[in-house]
Amino acid sequence: MIGDKVHIEPHHTKAAEEIFQAVKDRVGSGRVAFTVAGQSGAGKSEIAAELSRLFDGDRHKTFVFQQDDYFVYPPKTNHNQRLKDIGWVGTKEVKINLLDEHIAAFKSGKHLLLKKPLVIFDEDRLTEETVDLSPFDIVIAEGTYTSLLKNADYHVFIDRDYYDTKKHRLARGRDKIDEFSDEILKIEDKIITKHKQYADFIVRKNYSVEVVRK
Repeated sequence: MIGDKVHIEPHHTKAAEEIFQAVKDRVGSGRVAFTVAGQSGAGKSEIAAELSRLFDGDRHKTFVFQQDDYFVYPPKTNHNQRLKDIGWVGTKEVKINLLDEHIAAFKSGKHLLLKKPLVIFDEDRLTEETVDLSPFDIVIAEGTYTSLLKNADYHVFIDRDYYDTKKHRLARGRDKIDEFSDEILKIEDKIITKHKQYADFIVRKNYSVEVVRK
C-alpha cells in the first residue's frame, strides 16, 4: 500500500530475529511463504519488514504482500461503509481468497508475473500493479486476517489486543482514534483471537516469541 507508515523499534527487531533464528536452517532452495497477523497497530508491518531484511541478508530475496492492498474498498471508503453498517467489519472486507491464490501461484512457480491490487492511501484509491515474483524465494503476507491463508508455510500471530496497541496506533497517525474505532477494534479482536490456533509462532505482549509448531 502506497502511503503506509512503518515505525520499526528494537522490540520488532528482537521478535523478528527470534523467528528468523528458529526457521533459517529450514528455509532452503524452494519457495516459502510466511504470514504475520494481529490486531491493528500490533506491529505486523514492522515485524514483516524486519523478517524480510533478515532473510535478504541471508542470501534470500523476499517480497512482502500487504493485506491492506486486498481490501474490497480503499481505506476511507471502507470506513464509511463501516459507519453505515458495523456488521461489515470482518473478513468479508478483504479479498483473502485472492491473496491466498497469489501465494499459491508463487509457491507453484507457474504464474510469477502477477497482477495484484494496490491501495493508494492518501488518494483513497484502488488500482493494480504487475509484480514479477520470479526473483523471490520467500514471500511474507502481513495483515489482520492472514492467519487464514492456507497456502502459507509459517504463520506468525502477534498476541496483543486493542488496549496494548493504542500507543502504536497514535504514533502511526493513520487511524482515527475514537469510540467508534475502538468498537471496530474490539470486533476485530474477537475475530482474530480465534485465529491464534493456526500460529506456528506467537509474539507475546512483551514481544518475546513462543514457538508453537516447528
